[in-house]
Amino acid sequence: MFDRIREAWDRSRTARRSGAAGEGDTGGGSRSHNLFEAAAAYVSACVDDDQDRIDEAAHRVSPEALSFGVNELACRAVIALARERDEPPQDVARALLGLPGS
Repeated sequence: MFDRIREAWDRSRTARRSGAAGEGDTGGGSRSHNLFEAAAAYVSACVDDDQDRIDEAAHRVSPEALSFGVNELACRAVIALARERDEPPQDVARALLGLPGS
């Protein structure tokens, strides 16, 4: 699990360094949307069950970029909760999904 998190972090860091994280403006606006901003907006809209905001966030970046951003957000959230709870990330992830302990 930590290897996957480390790989995702390395990809994220590489994308930020190369400037790719800000690319992907599909709306033709003057400012490129950051994939992490889009992922945060998408996830929070899903939590609120706000279809208009979900659609708007989903159109900010490519589907692949949004998927990567949501995955990165999930990894960071699980790590933060695991540290806060002083539990292994796998246990926290399983608990969030309602799965029995391993």
